[in-house]
Amino acid sequence: MMRAVRLIEPGKPLQLHHVAVPDVGPRDVLVRVRAAGICHSDAHYRAGISPVRPLPMTLGHEAAGVVEKAGSEVAHLKPGDRVCLHYLATCGDCLHCRRGQEQFCLSGQMMGKHRDGAYAEYVRMPARSAFRLPDSIPFEQGAVMMCSSSTSLHALLKARLRAGESVAVFGAGGLGMSAIQLASALGAARVFAVDRQANKLAMARRYGAVPVDASRCDPVEEIRRLTEGRGVDVALELIGLPLTMRQAVLSLGIQGRAAIAGITGGAFEIAPYEELINKEAEIIGVSDHLAQEIPLLLDLAARGRLDLTDVVSRRVPLEADAINQVLDELTAFGTQIRAVIMP
Repeated sequence: MMRAVRLIEPGKPLQLHHVAVPDVGPRDVLVRVRAAGICHSDAHYRAGISPVRPLPMTLGHEAAGVVEKAGSEVAHLKPGDRVCLHYLATCGDCLHCRRGQEQFCLSGQMMGKHRDGAYAEYVRMPARSAFRLPDSIPFEQGAVMMCSSSTSLHALLKARLRAGESVAVFGAGGLGMSAIQLASALGAARVFAVDRQANKLAMARRYGAVPVDASRCDPVEEIRRLTEGRGVDVALELIGLPLTMRQAVLSLGIQGRAAIAGITGGAFEIAPYEELINKEAEIIGVSDHLAQEIPLLLDLAARGRLDLTDVVSRRVPLEADAINQVLDELTAFGTQIRAVIMP
């Protein structure tokens, strides 16, 4: 048996249960979890904003650890290997997988949402979802990279960021701190970080971004002032609020691209001609990320272009009360940047 913190009913606190250690199929790996990130999406899952099925479910989709067992057909991994886990379990054979769009796999399952995740002592995933974690990257950073960093990278790639362009990052939390560093690594000339928390804006400045304090100014007007009226080439919305989604679009310049990754149940409005058509701007949805992008991400981290040392701001035990407290703080958009469970 093993300990696992599970969602039993939407809108209710997570609970600690003792459950069986997962069996390993021929193409699977069983990973002893050394670190599991607590993501804002998990707060949405607990609240029922984004449905989790079936229940009860062990949450947790940011995971890194050590291979405990490898299936009989797994050749590239062995017990003892350090790994991080791409959170999608996919078939590899359907139309979407063959096109490199496995986030739309017809039989795909997301760890911690559609299959048991990493708020546990062990987690099972297909071996094709496991990537060797370089020794230079700590487990807690490797875990966080599997959602916040990988989603930020996917958003920048979807937005077709080119060297020399400008980027506005709405939300300087876990995703935002990765997005700031990754935008610079991909050649962005200027990066603006929009947030309301002083500690997050200070960290964003340390990573080279120009802070824009939305508690003191209209961020769209401030970005336009800082860009001499031009606006930015790329805007990332990583918060999940209709207001900031609209602001991301309004901050764009001619032929700008707004990549929307935040989750919300609300809607936002735009004036089609003035705010979109007249400048040939684009609004791009960002869903998850791709396994094929993870090697680039790990390489950037191994070369020091992505450093999450300060981003992991809290470590908590595998206990329901501690995890629920972090989720409460995320729901209230608190000052913590990224909390990680260390079983």
